[in-house]
Amino acid sequence: MTRDPHPFLRHPGHPLPAAIAHRGYSARYPENTMAAFAAAVELGYRVVETDVHATADNVLVVFHDSRLDRLTDRRGLLSEMSWPELRRVRVGGREPIPRLEDLLKTWDDLRVNIDPKQDSAVGPLLDVLRDTGAWDRVCVGSESSRRLRRIRAAAGDRLCTSMGTAEVARLWLAGHALPSGGFAADCAQVPPRRYGLPVIDRAFMAAAHARGLPVHAWTINDEADMNRLLDLGVDGIMTDEAELLKRVFQSRNIWTG
Repeated sequence: MTRDPHPFLRHPGHPLPAAIAHRGYSARYPENTMAAFAAAVELGYRVVETDVHATADNVLVVFHDSRLDRLTDRRGLLSEMSWPELRRVRVGGREPIPRLEDLLKTWDDLRVNIDPKQDSAVGPLLDVLRDTGAWDRVCVGSESSRRLRRIRAAAGDRLCTSMGTAEVARLWLAGHALPSGGFAADCAQVPPRRYGLPVIDRAFMAAAHARGLPVHAWTINDEADMNRLLDLGVDGIMTDEAELLKRVFQSRNIWTG
C-alpha cells in the first residue's frame, strides 16, 4: 500500500533525491555546530541531519555522543550537566554546543533529520517541536524501535519518522518475498551494509518503493558509492562530504540547492 509523502519528504527538488548534510558540513567544520550547519546551508543544502541529547535540566542540545570527551574541551556525561554549564563548553575548542531550538529557528525553512540518542531526549524533543511548530520540516529517526513507537504515539501523523532496526529487518525480508506486516514509518534511513551484509540492494529498494517508502542512505563519503546508490534509485544520501555530494548531484543534473 502506498501513501502520500509527509511534508518533510517533499523537500525542495522532490521527487529528485535529497542531498542531506550529515551533522552539517562535518568533514570541514566541527560536527553538529552552527558553523557546520551554516556551511551546509551556504552550499545550498536544504536538508541536514543531527543528533540530540537532553541536559540535566531538560534542555535539548545538538550533540552526537553521550560523553563530551571525544569532541570538546570538557569531559563527562552530557546528561549530568545543566544548560548553563554546557553552554560554556566548546566543540573542537572553539564552537559552542547549540540547542535544537537554535537550529530550527535560525533557518526556518531548513529540513532537519533528528536522532534522539537516549530515551531522556524524547520528552524535550516533543516540547521543542510543539514550541517551534516545526512538525512539517522534521523527521525523527532512531535505531531504537521502542523509542520510535513512543514518539509516534505522542506525535501522531504530524511527525515524519524513519525506521528502527526491527522495521528495517522486516522491510529487508519483504524484499525477499517473506511476510513483513505493515510499517508505521514514513521512510527508511539505512546504511548500504550492516554486519557485513548488504541492506540497500534492488530487492530492498523495490520493497520500499512498492510501499511508498523513500530510502535514504547513510553515511556516504565516497563518490563511487554515491553514484552506485543513486543508480539503485535511493531517494536521499546523507554525507559528511557536503561539497563532494553536491558535485555528484550537479554532474547528474539533480542538484536543486
